[in-house]
Amino acid sequence: MSLLRTFPTRGALARPGHTAADMLVFLGAAALLWLLVRLAHGITVPWTPQTAPSTVSTDPRELPYYAARSLLRMFAALALSIVFTFVYATAAARLRRAEKVLLPALDILQSVPILGFLSVTITGFIALFPGSELGLECAAIFAIFTSQAWNMTFAFYHSLTSQPRELDEAARLLRLSRWQRFWRLDVPSGMIPLVWNGMMSFGGGWFFLTASEALSVNQHDYALPGIGAYVATASAGGELDRVLLAIAVMIVMVVGVNVAFWRPLTAWAERFRVEYSEATQAPRSITLDLLRRSRIPTLLSQIAAPLVYPLDRAMAVFGLAEYPLRTSPLRRRTGDITFAVAILALIAYGLVRMVTFIADTAGFGEVGHALFLGLITFGRVIALVTVATMIWVPVGVWIGLNPKVSRLAQPVVQVLASFPANFLFPLITAVLVATGISLNWGGILLMALGAQWYILFNVIAGASAIPNDLREAATNLQLTRTLWWRKLILPAIFPSYVTGGITAAGGAWNASIVAEIVSYNGTTLTATGLGAYIHDATSTGNAAHILIGVAVMSLYVVGLNRLFWRRLYALAERRFSLS
Repeated sequence: MSLLRTFPTRGALARPGHTAADMLVFLGAAALLWLLVRLAHGITVPWTPQTAPSTVSTDPRELPYYAARSLLRMFAALALSIVFTFVYATAAARLRRAEKVLLPALDILQSVPILGFLSVTITGFIALFPGSELGLECAAIFAIFTSQAWNMTFAFYHSLTSQPRELDEAARLLRLSRWQRFWRLDVPSGMIPLVWNGMMSFGGGWFFLTASEALSVNQHDYALPGIGAYVATASAGGELDRVLLAIAVMIVMVVGVNVAFWRPLTAWAERFRVEYSEATQAPRSITLDLLRRSRIPTLLSQIAAPLVYPLDRAMAVFGLAEYPLRTSPLRRRTGDITFAVAILALIAYGLVRMVTFIADTAGFGEVGHALFLGLITFGRVIALVTVATMIWVPVGVWIGLNPKVSRLAQPVVQVLASFPANFLFPLITAVLVATGISLNWGGILLMALGAQWYILFNVIAGASAIPNDLREAATNLQLTRTLWWRKLILPAIFPSYVTGGITAAGGAWNASIVAEIVSYNGTTLTATGLGAYIHDATSTGNAAHILIGVAVMSLYVVGLNRLFWRRLYALAERRFSLS
């Protein structure tokens, strides 16, 4: 694994006969830049809440523009998620005191539904950019960000805490600064799970695209130009042909993103695999092969290379990775006590304000009702995670361990995972209405369509990251199928499965807000559950019910994480890390 060399040699520029690849890369970059400039004009159009449209045109000629606007929001949210992941996960993994606050906060943030964020943030973003659609655009991007960031952060945090000991020792012996260690060790060693979970998070963003583009907050309806708002408008009008057309466009867009972005990224990430023997077949990508044949990326890296050393020198102020801050035991204990008192005081102040607000508005009887609804949704989440584990763990291991199968199945899996399942909700709703099946049962299927892929993707990532020498050792020892699963596969994929399980459960809770209440052609089906409760409260602008619903959902998710998933995390770090 190349951790300390990030740029190619100067001799790489001497490769002849690559003019065609250079031309294709140049034209692709120029086309992308032109598209970004054209889309930027639509973001800054004049806009006011009073004149804002509540629907979008369902003219099929508008679909390419809507798809491009949605894709731009997705990548903007992904960039924001990557920055958040690097900062938040590193702080949680490297700062002892911060970890005790950041991890529980991450559990809570993951459990807060997207509509819970929108009910607070949309007004602020509109006020931040008065008279421009940019405020609503930022609110939509932030909503997509809240569906992407948590899974990536959990994955990167786990890669930092389960880093092989020999890599940590190498960084200390080489006297890397904290900045150098981050870019030369932490990021490369966590690249494979980060890419796979980024791919899954991107798919999660597609799932909530409709909720972020067709907004119904505080008794106001807003619609942004995008394919999610297009499906919402067509579904409300019963235009099934337009819904199917949007699904076709969505499939083309997901496949295109996979070919042009995720497939080359997963193939490139293989260079950071930690193992002593070479894999028999490495993943390939036509796009990555084209970029490697072109001299333009190499030229850009050569231009950037002289900036690396001055940047390393400037960032040396953060100190060496081998020298943490040293304080006396008494001073350290005093700091811990002060930190704990400050955090507990903030929590107590927030709880007092929340209890006072609920007592003055909805009353505590409403809290009991929300707890009961949460228990019903909790049952759906447990059923979903259990069934998804039984189905997708064997499938994920099969895909991850077989390069030939992975090459064929990975694009299909990526399309299925990235495709926004709620685009299929109008079709499934029509079936439920026709058959008379209750949404109380059908809601489990709708939630699973968006949440089950977290388990599959993390298991594939965990299985594909098993060092090839361990697989060869298992083959040489002629382990039986049972021992092969017990002694090699399950321990090796366990950390990845825990990451997938905790994010699948959190995603299922979040998906309940769009799966427990669905509409098609004037018919609305509602399931009994906390998701429908929060959806109704957000649509009517009932602040007290929104607060109660979000608080109860956070209580369930954090309680499950603390009592179950965190213990599995600790077990994974203690017994199943490659160190």
